[in-house]
Amino acid sequence: MYAYLIEHPDGLILVDTGVGEGNELIDALYRPERRDLSEAIARTGHRLEDVAIVVNSHLHFDHCGNNRLFGGVPILVQRVEYEAAHEPYYTDPSWVDFPGAFITQLEGDHRIATGVRLLSTPGHTPGHQSVLVDDDQGSILLAAQAAYTVRDFAASEIGERNMATEDKATWQASLRRLHGMQPHITYFSHDAMEWRPPHP
Repeated sequence: MYAYLIEHPDGLILVDTGVGEGNELIDALYRPERRDLSEAIARTGHRLEDVAIVVNSHLHFDHCGNNRLFGGVPILVQRVEYEAAHEPYYTDPSWVDFPGAFITQLEGDHRIATGVRLLSTPGHTPGHQSVLVDDDQGSILLAAQAAYTVRDFAASEIGERNMATEDKATWQASLRRLHGMQPHITYFSHDAMEWRPPHP
């Protein structure tokens, strides 16, 4: 799972926080290979304490597991996603509602800072959201898990392995919306490859 750090004049914005520690069931089922988030941020020349805002694309355990490192920092989630996270077996609730958690529940799109917008992109989960960042070439899209792979995003199709649990029509509508933003580069949560629009 890839997390993304946006360097913004108003402060660092961290998109997703990875898998946390201390859940025996998750460890047994998934055997996650963890990376130290503090060390990863340090490699960019920053510290955990420099993060001003955390965005959770959604609240599955592999996207919110290190939220607990950011007590008192605004954590932006969609209201419907926060509600879903309290359903059984959705996530580890202690990684969502931890002491010091400063959850900001949103309804739909939201401007985080100048040139940085949250886009409501339900489908993978009820309250999934993506992030659009303006730059001098247009826009960079952090699609997160609105598409699992570059191939899914390019084709606006959903792999059969997801069909049992996820809303295909809603997901495809979100993908069409993201394509309509015309990003010049798109990044994903679970695919190291990036997507760029085909040249005319």
